[in-house]
Amino acid sequence: MRRPTISRRTLLKSGIAGAVASPMLNLTTAFSQSESFNWKRFQGQNIEVSLTRTPRSETQKRYLAEFQSLTGIKVGLEEIPEQQHRQKIVIEFNSGKPNFDVASLSYSVQKRQLARGKWLANVEPMLGDRSLTPPDWDRADFSQRGLEYATDDGRLTSLPLSADYWLLYWNKDLFNAKGVAYPKSIADIVTAAAKLHDPTNGISGIVARGLRNANVPVWTQLLLGYGQETTTGTPPKLATTTEDAVAAATIYQTLLKASGPQGVSGFNWNEAQSLFAQGRAAMWIDGVGFAPPLEDAKRSRIVGKVGYGVFPPGPKAHHANVFGDGIGIAAASSKKEAAFLYCLWVTSKTMCNRLLQTGSGVPFRNSSLVDKETLAALTVPKDWADCVRGSAEIARTGLPNIVPVTEFRDTFGAALTNMIGGADPAAELKKATDEFGPVLDRSEQS
Repeated sequence: MRRPTISRRTLLKSGIAGAVASPMLNLTTAFSQSESFNWKRFQGQNIEVSLTRTPRSETQKRYLAEFQSLTGIKVGLEEIPEQQHRQKIVIEFNSGKPNFDVASLSYSVQKRQLARGKWLANVEPMLGDRSLTPPDWDRADFSQRGLEYATDDGRLTSLPLSADYWLLYWNKDLFNAKGVAYPKSIADIVTAAAKLHDPTNGISGIVARGLRNANVPVWTQLLLGYGQETTTGTPPKLATTTEDAVAAATIYQTLLKASGPQGVSGFNWNEAQSLFAQGRAAMWIDGVGFAPPLEDAKRSRIVGKVGYGVFPPGPKAHHANVFGDGIGIAAASSKKEAAFLYCLWVTSKTMCNRLLQTGSGVPFRNSSLVDKETLAALTVPKDWADCVRGSAEIARTGLPNIVPVTEFRDTFGAALTNMIGGADPAAELKKATDEFGPVLDRSEQS
């Protein structure tokens, strides 16, 4: 069941500042002031924040009252499912008058599109202004990868927030019950899924995204096991009909058609999460941020039974998909400075440590990954943190760096969904390549 988005009007009406039950810090010590910098400089202003609904957005919502108390800025926050949010912000940016001041973004999907539209404000001048940036924000603490994600044409047009590594979740009880070992290769995943698949008792050997568009990263994760991405060269050209691309798609088909749940072609991450959390799937391929609901007794039947594994190698290479999230300010916003304070708070050491502690995400801040207090206070199992570190060492981008990424995902996502229904992988990839190739070429010419 979808949770409603939260508007500023709803927040203000409900008095959320006094209703949030999350533990609060001593704001005077956790967030520094200086002679030139004052968190309350823009108190009394109202800003609107539009977020993709993820574990990262849940963390922002949980501590929102803290930001409002720290700054005196009132925030209207909305959370929208992934695909709808991406469509919404593009439509609003194109209008020239977006209804938000701050928006979350996926670098892997939206970076080039947002850059081409010049829709995000340059935050470099604000970061260099001591009256707008607190002394302890510490730009040097961010990984080079995160800063590269956030940089467009030499300008920082957003602040890097979190890296999303893909892994293999597995149900230890189901594995142990049938004496199946954790897969050491992608081929072993196929074998294990078949052994663990038990539809008579309502158990699927594996679950993953089957829904058009959302399913493409599952295929690219498998394709990375062949040491290949979906494009090559500059300007980029599709490499989606190669022998390896077809092999990866055939594995995707085999897993979900033979060992997946009924109706998997309609599954996004939330449906997959629900099935796995109910103990009705032995494995789940997806991003790193789902430990909190899986370890929450109110939302999961498998607390303490989940294994978090670095994704196994393929026949030619060993990589984990990585996607990056950031947060930026609308260039059209009339409240850029107040919006900037929100972005600083979201990417602060305190908030980044909370992301890691709760398993909600892996921040681009280097300090969070080695902070002893943060690691000691993990609310998710230690092997989740071990998986994060192992995945970071083999990370490789899971989607092509092109403008029409959504169209790419739509086109190849439809092909993958058709494969679940029994369509030939090679034929579907050729059809999708023929359809999308001209779109890619036109995007590079404009």
